[in-house]
Parts: sequence; structure tokens; C-alpha cells
Amino acid sequence: MVETLQILLSLLIVVGAIAVLAKRLEIPPPILLVCAGVGLALVPGLPTIELAPELVLLVVLPPLIYAASVSMSWREFRFNLRPISLLAVGAVVVTTVAVATAAHYLLGLPWNVGFVLGAIVSPPDTVAPLAIARRLHIPRRIVTVLEGEGLANDATALILYRFAVAAVSIGTFHLGTAVGTFAAIVGGELAWGVAVGWAMLRIRRWVAEPRVEILLSILTPYVAFWPPETLGGSGVLATVTAGLYISWNGLLLISAATRLQGIFFWDFLIYLIEGLVFVITGLQARSLLDKMTAESVAGLLMAVAVVSAVVIVTRFLWVFPAIYVPRWTIPGLARRDPAPPWQWPFAIAFTGIRGIVSLAAALSIPLTTDSGAPFPYRDLILLLTFAVILVTLVGQGLMLPAVIRALGLAHSGRAERHRERHEEHVARREALHGALERIDEVAAERKLPRDVIEPVRERILDRIHYLENVSDGNDAHKRLSDLRDDVECLLIETEREHVNQLYRAGKIKDEARRRVERDLDLREARLRNEIGDDENE
Repeated sequence: MVETLQILLSLLIVVGAIAVLAKRLEIPPPILLVCAGVGLALVPGLPTIELAPELVLLVVLPPLIYAASVSMSWREFRFNLRPISLLAVGAVVVTTVAVATAAHYLLGLPWNVGFVLGAIVSPPDTVAPLAIARRLHIPRRIVTVLEGEGLANDATALILYRFAVAAVSIGTFHLGTAVGTFAAIVGGELAWGVAVGWAMLRIRRWVAEPRVEILLSILTPYVAFWPPETLGGSGVLATVTAGLYISWNGLLLISAATRLQGIFFWDFLIYLIEGLVFVITGLQARSLLDKMTAESVAGLLMAVAVVSAVVIVTRFLWVFPAIYVPRWTIPGLARRDPAPPWQWPFAIAFTGIRGIVSLAAALSIPLTTDSGAPFPYRDLILLLTFAVILVTLVGQGLMLPAVIRALGLAHSGRAERHRERHEEHVARREALHGALERIDEVAAERKLPRDVIEPVRERILDRIHYLENVSDGNDAHKRLSDLRDDVECLLIETEREHVNQLYRAGKIKDEARRRVERDLDLREARLRNEIGDDENE
């Protein structure tokens, strides 16, 4: 137990150190974390850490999927459902078939084993590429499509994986039965996800206690994931559905205190999980290399080249027709949603980076078939999966910023951000005008005196005036707004110093100090957030 805690602490130190280094080098942390893991795995004398597939599929994957789906816009997901489906289902199926075909004819693997390998390496992981894409401000729709693909493609791949493993273990495969089972799994998981989302929101509203609500939010992905997974599904679609349902319906059912605390908690939790997962992925290098023999190195390198090339090229061959052919064949679609420039599908195709789900699926391959014989080519599948992850994550991941810049997509989303900021200001103004109109109604209903109503009215009018000055495009007003924000930050710091002096002098208690500090922190965080948004534009 002590040794396990020491290893965990050491991994956290590695994650922290790599985060600092990645910031300095401007390299996505996942790439450096995997490389660091590989480097540590090759150091003699260090303990071997083997990743338990059940830990990833049953413990790590649900919160990652849930957090991504909650932060996803249901409206944007629904609008982009066609391209997301073509990638999350179509691209995964086509890649699985392409890898199986290449593995059979070029590497000499049996068809059923080839389909196992294809299903494992077919789903891309969007964590690293999306971190790069957001930093470079590429068009919002590309990010949305990649996010949506990352939410749903694991479900398709894991279901195909189960069918392929069953075909190897049992020795038979019936296409009709598989299609019917696939449809039943999809329908069942969608219904279960909606039910879990609905129930959890009502329970959280009934509880109305932030700490309990956050605990329930932690349990939600597991409640959505585990039952379908236990019954033979993937659990991914149910978790995605629950997250999207809560994202769409949670605004009026989740309290402000819960949102403020929950956003910080989930942001840190996902950051920690992803960091540990990428390091541990790299650490698998030692146990996988132990499975290699000197005679197999040349053959393995050729197999890695073949599978990696098929995975990368197949995505390109699928993405371009999937985007353009529907618009060529359906005039109404072309008018409603014109075709994007070729740079967009190229960027989407280039982000086919494989990650932890592929490795967890490979590690989950049973040791033996139903007949008791060793599972054929299990070690080779593990090695090829790890190699494909390294090739795509490190190779394509490091090249992605240069590719995006070469395509002219870097910062092309700035106009969208300006429009979003304008829409935000409009929404804020309309909300404040609605509140202003409501004041008179409240005053009449409750017979409130002017001394109560007028200060509130003045604060709202002041906020409206501030928003109008910020959003009118006047550089002078913008400079004045920036100066006012700077002065307010300085005054908040002064208030904080006075509160600290009063506390040290024994004039206020700890609880009072913490309440004042919380108010000051919230005000400063709001100002820093606005300043940061302005700088990003």
C-alpha cells in the first residue's frame, strides 16, 4: 500500500513538472507526458507499472466522457450531428475494415484477429489536438465536430471490439445478429442516458446542497456507464447522453453555488486524470517491449508502418467524401449548409490521434479463447496499438500546429470570437433591461420604498452603461474600461491587505475573513476573466 502511494505521488510530481515544461516549450502536455512516461519506463531499476484495463474502462473513462459532454453545447452538437455521425460511426467502421484488410493481406493475420486490431486503433482521441486547436483559435465548427466525434466514436469502437473479440473467442460471426444487437445497444443506451440525466437533476435540485450535488455529479457518469457496459454495451453513449441532457437542462435546476464550486472541481479532476493517464500510457513501454524478441524487430517495424499508414490515410480518404459528397448529391443541404473550404476537412483528417481508449481496449483482450487456447496474436496487437498511439500522438501531435498554420486556419476563428463577444454583450444588456423592468413590478408587489429600489436601479443602470461603453467599438471607451478594470483590481488587492491586517490584529474572526476573501476573489476572478478574453481577441 505504501509503495502504491509513493508511486502515485511520484507520478503527480512528474505531471506537475511536465506541465511547467510544456508551458515553457509551448508543446501540448499530453505529448510530453507520454514521452516522459516512455523515458521513465526505459530507466533500469524503476518499478514496472502495468495499466489495468478495467481501471481505464470502468473508472477513468466515464468521468472523462461525462465532463466533455456536459461542456458540449447540445445545440451545436445537434446542428453538426451529420458530420459527427459520419466520423464517429462511419470513419470508425471504415478504419476497422481497412486495418483488418491490410492486416490480413499484408501482415498475414487471420480476418477475425485483423478486425480486433482494427476496432482497437480506429477511434481517435481528441484531448491533445483540441488543446492545440483552441490555443490557435481555429474555426469553432471544426472544434465542435472534433469534440462531438470524440464523444461518440469510443462507443462505436468498443461495440465493434466486443463483436470482434467474440468472433475470435467463439469462432463464428453473424452479421445480421450483430446489426440487430448494435441497434438495440444504441437505442437502450440513449434511453438510459436520458433517464439518468433526468433523475440526477431532480435529485440534485431536491438536495440543494453544493457538496452533495458535486458528489452526485461524480456518481452520474458511473450510474450511466456501468449498467449498459455490464449488459454487453459500451456505456459510452449512455454517459454522453446523460451529460448532454444535464448540459441542456441544468441551467435552471443547478444552483449558482454548485456551479461555481463544480466548475473548479471538475476542471481540476479532469486535468489530474488526463495527466496521470498519459504518463501511465508511456510507462507501458517496458512491459510491452519485454514481449518483443530480437528476431521480431524488423517484422514489427514493418507492421507498425503498415498499420499506422492505413489508419492515417483511411481517415483522409473518408473525411473528404463524407464532407463534400452529401452536398453534391443533396442540393437542399448545399443551400442550407454550404461546403467548407478544403482546409477544414484536411485539418479534421489530420487530427486522427489515437490515445488511452485504444490502449485500454488492447489490454482488455482476454488471455484465452472460449476453447482455452491462447488468444491469437495478443502480444502483437498490444505492441501495434502502443506503436500507433506513439506515431500519431507524438508525430502528428507535434506537426499539428505547423499544419494548422500552413492551412491558414490559425486565428481564423477570431471573427467568430468577436461575434460571440458581441452576442454576449447583447445578452447581458437584455438581461439587465429585463431586470430593470422587473424592479417596478417588484416595488409595486411588495410596496417597497424608494430608498430600497433606487440604489438597486442605479447599480443596474451603471452596469448597462459599462456594457454599452465596452461593446460600442470606441477605442477611447475601451481604454477607459481597461483602466477602470486595472484600478478595480488594484483596489481589490488593497481591500485584501486591509482584511489581512484586521485578521492579524485579532479584530475579525476566521469565518468573517474567509467570507470577505471569497467575495473579493469572485470579483477579481470576474475581472481577470474579462481581461483575459480581451487579450485573446
